[in-house]
Amino acid sequence: MAAALFDLDGVLVDSRRPIAQCINHALEREGLAPEPEAALHGFIGPPLRDCFAALLAARGRSEDRVASCIGHYRERYREVAPTETPAFPGIAACLEALAPRLPLAVATSKPEAFARPILESLGLARHFRAIVGPPLRETHAEDKTRTVARALAAFAPAAPGTPVAMIGDRHFDVRAGAAHALLTIGVTWGIGDEAELREAGADLLVASPFALRELLLGGSGEPGGAP
Repeated sequence: MAAALFDLDGVLVDSRRPIAQCINHALEREGLAPEPEAALHGFIGPPLRDCFAALLAARGRSEDRVASCIGHYRERYREVAPTETPAFPGIAACLEALAPRLPLAVATSKPEAFARPILESLGLARHFRAIVGPPLRETHAEDKTRTVARALAAFAPAAPGTPVAMIGDRHFDVRAGAAHALLTIGVTWGIGDEAELREAGADLLVASPFALRELLLGGSGEPGGAP
């Protein structure tokens, strides 16, 4: 393995509660009823604009309010994310083992301005040669394939022809990695389940950070994609 790209939410950190709470904060600021937290977990992964567009459409409200919702969301998220977003158990040890032997980077749909402080607060930022997310523009929605391309360019992994892995928990991650001919590894401790990852065509599935570490350092994973 030449290098590895990691998604952030659902792979490195468990952001379900702070993201759901901030989405509901934005809805309430717009005078709309909040959702049960569990009902919002499926919105973790794609760009925030898509999340609010869907929630507003379900309420019969105009997409013109998307930018306002994003502003309310970020107002709260900027304050709470660094202190209320934990790393998944085992991730710190996994990265500690990988970083000395493998170039690592983060490719996330979360704006870099939010992703970096979370990783720094957890002491994990030091393991990554690049942390890449979309620019912080309220109405901007960067496709994950583009984010992965920028991450690959930013940390220039090793020689051509050597496998580079994309590690994610949602179909967006798998398909973005496949678009760049990366080895796609789905993790089953995040938001997306095994069925979603298999349907997206993940090359391999892993069930724990320990299993991911063993796979990337030369062990074996569970086959997960199409034959």
